[in-house]
Amino acid sequence: MKTEELIERGKKYLMQTYTRPAMVLDKGAGTKVWDLEGKQYYDFVGGIAVNALGYSHPKLVQVIKEQAEKLIHCSNLYYSEPQINLAKMLVELSCGDKVFFGNSGAEVNEGAIKIAIKYFKNQGEDKHRIIYMKNSFHGRTIATLAATGQYKYQKDYLSILPKFKEAIFNDLDSVKAGIDQEVAAVLLEPIQGEGGINVATEEFIKGLRELCNQEGILLIFDEIQCGLGRTGKMFAYQHYGVEPDILTIAKSLGAGIPIGALIAKEKIASSFKPGDHGTTFGGNPLACAAAIANLKVIQEEDLVGKCQEKGEYFKTKLEGLKEKYPQKIKEIRGLGLMIGVELEEEGQEIVKKCLEEGVLINCTAKKVLRFLPPLIVQKEEIDYLIDILNKILM
Repeated sequence: MKTEELIERGKKYLMQTYTRPAMVLDKGAGTKVWDLEGKQYYDFVGGIAVNALGYSHPKLVQVIKEQAEKLIHCSNLYYSEPQINLAKMLVELSCGDKVFFGNSGAEVNEGAIKIAIKYFKNQGEDKHRIIYMKNSFHGRTIATLAATGQYKYQKDYLSILPKFKEAIFNDLDSVKAGIDQEVAAVLLEPIQGEGGINVATEEFIKGLRELCNQEGILLIFDEIQCGLGRTGKMFAYQHYGVEPDILTIAKSLGAGIPIGALIAKEKIASSFKPGDHGTTFGGNPLACAAAIANLKVIQEEDLVGKCQEKGEYFKTKLEGLKEKYPQKIKEIRGLGLMIGVELEEEGQEIVKKCLEEGVLINCTAKKVLRFLPPLIVQKEEIDYLIDILNKILM
C-alpha cells in the first residue's frame, strides 16, 4: 500500500492524538530507519529515548525470537524465570531492593505514587499529597497527570485530578514551602525531558535528600527518560551521590518492547501486600527477556561509558554551532546523550527541515531541540547531524 493511502487510512481509523509528518516508517537497522518510499533517515529521537540499541540489534532480536517460541505470556498469577532474573539484575544495578513491573512509565509512576501513600497509611498516617516540579512530565494517567507540572496537559481534567502541590525545579525553598502534614513524597526527574532538558543542580538534589530525611517523607526519582545509561551513568542519580527511596524506569528498559519498573527500598516495597497493586501484562516473559538482553549488551559493550564520551563530543560540536550562531542558539544543556539546544525562536521549522534532509529530531517546550539518539550512535553520524543543522541555521 502506498504512503498516501496508509496515511488516509490512519486518519480514518486512528484517534488523532499526534501531529505526524507525511511519511510511514517501514524498517530500521542501527541508528537508521527507512520509510515506505525507501528514503533513509538518521534517528536522533530514538523512539523518545526507547531504542537504546537502535534498530534490529542481532542479540536483542535473537533473544526475542527464542523467548517467543518458548513462552510469551503467563500472567502474574505465576512466577516466570525471566521476570525473576530481570528483577535481580535491576536490584544489583540500582539502589533498590524490590521491583514491580509495569508496561510503561506512566504505570510505574502511578505505582510509585500509590506505594508512597500506602507506606504512610500502613503507619497510620494520612499522607496523600505529592510535591512535583513545574515543567515536569510523569505520564497521562489521572495521578501522574496531577503530578505533571504543565498546564497544557492538565487543563481539561482539573476537576478530577488529585490536589498535588507544585514546586519550582532547582529551588529548594519552594519545596520547603510546600511541605506539610499531608505530603508523602517529593517526585522529580533529575533531568526534565519533556520540560526542555533541564538538569537538576547537585545542590538541589542533595538538598532534597536532606530535606526529605529531616521531614520524614519519601524522595522519588522518575528516570523514565534519563535512566539506564542515557546520561553517561547507569542511573542519573549516580551523578549526584544520593539515593532516592523509590526509582522508576521504563522507555529504554526493553529496548523497544514495552516494560517499566518500579524499584523501591525494602521498607517501602514491603508496604504492598497481595491485592494492593497489579498488572496483567507487566513483566511478562517476553518483555523481561528483551530487557535482560538489552542490559547485557549495555554492559558488555560499555555503552554507558561510550555514552558519556559521545555525549561530550556531541555537546562540543553543538557549542561550536552556538558560537557560530549566537543570535539563534541560546543554550546547550544535558548529560550524556540526553541533550537540549534551546533556541531563541520556536524550533518546529528546524525539525521539519531536518526531516527533509533525512534526520529525525524532536522539539519540546517549543524552543528546545531534544536529542535522544540510540546509545550506539557513532561520531560520524553526530557529525552528519551537525552538518545538517549548520546548513539549516546558515
